[in-house]
Amino acid sequence: MKKRNYLSILFVAIIILGCSYQPSKDYTKKIDDNTRAEQIKEMKFGMFICWSFSTFSGREWTPTLDKDATYFKATGCDTDQWCEVAKDAGMGYILFLSKHHDGFCLWDTETTDKKVTNSPLKQDVIAKLRKSCDKYGIKLALYFSEGDWNWPGAVDGRGNLGINPEMKKTQLKELCTNYGPIEFYWMDHAAGDGGLSHKETAEWIHQFQPNCFVGYNHGEASGRLSLRERGRPGKIGDASATEYNKDAEANFKEYLTAEFTYPILPKHEGGADWFYSLPKHDNLCKSADDIYKDYVGAVKYGNIFSIDVGPNYEGKIRDIDVKTLQKVGKYIKGEKKLPAAVLNEKD
Repeated sequence: MKKRNYLSILFVAIIILGCSYQPSKDYTKKIDDNTRAEQIKEMKFGMFICWSFSTFSGREWTPTLDKDATYFKATGCDTDQWCEVAKDAGMGYILFLSKHHDGFCLWDTETTDKKVTNSPLKQDVIAKLRKSCDKYGIKLALYFSEGDWNWPGAVDGRGNLGINPEMKKTQLKELCTNYGPIEFYWMDHAAGDGGLSHKETAEWIHQFQPNCFVGYNHGEASGRLSLRERGRPGKIGDASATEYNKDAEANFKEYLTAEFTYPILPKHEGGADWFYSLPKHDNLCKSADDIYKDYVGAVKYGNIFSIDVGPNYEGKIRDIDVKTLQKVGKYIKGEKKLPAAVLNEKD
């Protein structure tokens, strides 16, 4: 009798747990833009990861027409390390470069042979990063160059990027439908929109992910997210908070929140800033104190702050970046205090 009662209770408990189970929210269903903006703001701090041909050229912009996928010579890809460092730093998201102006795709696209699965690495990096983000509870956003030098009308390595609106749409559809929820897109206008206007680009993305915010660093003002390349904390409409896009920041009235970003590498002679910048620069890094001060500013103004790091040839974040971000994380978590005088001093 006791055994029968026990089994009955267990059966009821299983039914209750089954009924109370709530699957993850369907990111293909639209929610209110203001509600979504608050969710974006709550991410606060993230890691911008730039990894492409420029990692191996030592240049910010790398001519591409004489290069195929084998130019990307990474010997490893430690996405777990990236996410673990982000978690320790108190970050809520990773913003990953899906494609730079060179047109090299860091996912297994069907649009071009110039992709990471044809490189010596032979891995779909975005698929691998998605799994690591889910494992560590980190959200995922994507950088995307709107055009590239492989498309018609481009001047390789400089000038205008090419135009190919259908390929742009196909690439964005792949990213929106194969890799789970994308929190926002960081669209690099650079020198062209690829033949698809910013308004059309956002509308296309929203067919697949209606809650994904889309921001543009240059060009036609559009979207809900203000992007401040090489920027700083500041309220919406503060043109002084961005090095570029000042007119859009001051006059466009549809922004609901703002993101700012800059490289963890300080300015230096030779090499890239946004990408890994040659072994001779491995000891250069912005200070944890300065990064934390900008984090505090981001929280104050409801911005999100993406600090850029460049994985090295082995697909790992540099030791100096790891140590710096760990220190920032201790500030954020209250394990270490930044003196008030330092926190409040002006740059």
